[in-house]
Amino acid sequence: MTRYQIRAARPEDEEELLRLARYLNSVNLPHDRDHVRRLLEHAEKSFSGEIKSPRQRKYVFVLWDLAQKAAVGTSMIVAQLGRRDAPYIYLDVLDEEKYSRTLDTHFHHTVLRIGFSYDGPTEVGGLVVAPEYRGQKEKLGLLISYVRFLYIATHRELFQNEILAELLPPLEPDGTSHLWEALGRRFTGMSYAEADRLSSENKDFIRDLFPTGSIYASLLSPEAQGVIGKVGPDTRGVEKMLRRIGFRYADRIDPFDGGPHFVAEADEITLVNVTRRARVLGPLPAETAAVEAILARDLAAPDYFRAVTGKVAFQEPDGVLVTAAALEQLEAQAGNELACLPLRP
Repeated sequence: MTRYQIRAARPEDEEELLRLARYLNSVNLPHDRDHVRRLLEHAEKSFSGEIKSPRQRKYVFVLWDLAQKAAVGTSMIVAQLGRRDAPYIYLDVLDEEKYSRTLDTHFHHTVLRIGFSYDGPTEVGGLVVAPEYRGQKEKLGLLISYVRFLYIATHRELFQNEILAELLPPLEPDGTSHLWEALGRRFTGMSYAEADRLSSENKDFIRDLFPTGSIYASLLSPEAQGVIGKVGPDTRGVEKMLRRIGFRYADRIDPFDGGPHFVAEADEITLVNVTRRARVLGPLPAETAAVEAILARDLAAPDYFRAVTGKVAFQEPDGVLVTAAALEQLEAQAGNELACLPLRP
């Protein structure tokens, strides 16, 4: 039996998820008990289908260390970021050139302009692994990140065509955002922490108070200019992974901290493309040529979804042989269908 297992989060995971939220404390996963409680209730209703509109669903996954009986990682999918009741708000990053023949002077400006979408993308976010589990040979960060793309691939009808990932920018050790201090605080009168906390529930104040015209970055402090579209040191590995699987910088940033937005069409994401459904033919015989894969299965309540890693050998046209340990953990047998995401070509 493998040591780690991924499953759908549920309300009784509150303490575990709150502990993990301390290491991220983002809009999607703030270190706030009431928010975490509401998020887990929302996630369970999403997996179960109790929330009827797919656009309003949020799916939260937890990575469990079965030996220690503890959650060591989490990630989530927001089915649609940007609806009529809650628009997706961002700052477009535009280039503008100015030239004066009289002075023979040329300037290149970065211009920010607020944008809204009421039919926005699917967002992948809320990704965090407990510090003591990072850098292990099992590559737990990749597993809890990749499982989101497996889920999108096998439930394609539930998600938008555009997939978005917001990355954290460089922040000061105390959490200060230079862009927010130079821009957001001036138009809202709120600290970054206050605005960040409020925005996890309601972003109307940004739409109501932020300027609607062009903002020339050259008017901001050098520190604020320096973080626009930049990736923070803790998320450079995530940026590298996103670029590798088909994401690109969208020339859009978060209006709070200047963190870059990366986007990709779902059908262009390599992990989505290589995920396949296959019917279990039986256990994988010893010494059979095989590849490592994330294997997943939809289940009844209370788990709804479960995933593990295991060796597989695909058989044409749509069959697969799977290690016995993985079959046991997935409660699967011959004839059952599994979602399979190979971790190597």
